[in-house]
Amino acid sequence: MRESILLLEEVQVYPIRRSEEARYQELMQTYHYLGSLPKIGETLWYVATYRGEWVALLSLSAAAWKCGVRDRWIGWPFRHQYDRLRLVANNSRFVILPHWRRANLASKVLSLCEKRVASDWRTRFGHPLLLLETFVDPTRFQGTIYRAANWTYLGTTKGYRRTRQGYSTTALSPKKVFVKPLQANARIVLSQPSLEPSYQTGARAIMLSAEHMRSLPDFFVVIVDPRRPQGRRHWLPCVLAIAVGAILCGMRGYKAISDWAKSLGQKARERFRCRRENRRYVVPSESIIRDCLIRVDPDDLDRALQRWNAVYGQDDATLAIDGKTMRNAIDEAGHQTHVMSVVGHQTKTCYTQKK
Repeated sequence: MRESILLLEEVQVYPIRRSEEARYQELMQTYHYLGSLPKIGETLWYVATYRGEWVALLSLSAAAWKCGVRDRWIGWPFRHQYDRLRLVANNSRFVILPHWRRANLASKVLSLCEKRVASDWRTRFGHPLLLLETFVDPTRFQGTIYRAANWTYLGTTKGYRRTRQGYSTTALSPKKVFVKPLQANARIVLSQPSLEPSYQTGARAIMLSAEHMRSLPDFFVVIVDPRRPQGRRHWLPCVLAIAVGAILCGMRGYKAISDWAKSLGQKARERFRCRRENRRYVVPSESIIRDCLIRVDPDDLDRALQRWNAVYGQDDATLAIDGKTMRNAIDEAGHQTHVMSVVGHQTKTCYTQKK
């Protein structure tokens, strides 16, 4: 028998532990009308409990690449948008479990999550979080719980959605857009011309176009494949193009590159010229990406990247020359290693390095 009167002050929220992920996914698949979501990229799953029992589930994941009403509300320049999206998270799933639907429970769970998510996000992913967003289907809900939790209603989307072939050609179901700043100046920080160091999330990122995806493999065809011919499932230029594309979009580390590759739709995979199996394009695994990047000739890779940058890179009015001493890097003669780099002042592109 569930508690007929639920004491809101006893509700607690915490991130799902690894041992609880299977149960979380099973419940989300069962009780959320959209089903569960895989954990791709930066994602946090939360559970709300009451006296040890699970009462609600909530998922925060990567922000939408494009959302007109959100982007206009923030006021960020288009050229800054894609390297600041990591400061925004999307409340992609929220469900109150059966038998626990009580007045004010949903807004209480949202409030508890908002109070701790910025700290949890920095601990887990190493960078700040400034803004939460969510999309509500008006054919099912009106966003009442978000209004009750003091989220701001911005308007509706145009109704286009991502598909395996890219984006739908016709508007289908516009969604209501709500946002919740996690600090008072979030909007100002996101829209300012340059970010303070404490808000920077890593290297400069870009939004890959279809032309970028199609062109990248061509620049790697001259690189010798270091792998044995037996058992090669993925074309080397495709593997390198996907790895470079992920890095250009801000991914760091083999796991992040692999997650980015898995998130690609079928149209994007076709542009990268991925292997086709059972009428579907498949991407290389994390182990294949790691193996290729470790074993490929770095000089050949560097030359290929410079050729691509010469064709598609932005122009720099000025260049900055910067020298670094590599800590704990000793060459064959016992001397410490020094690296000189030429970096574009406007685009932050590293054109070349010299040991």
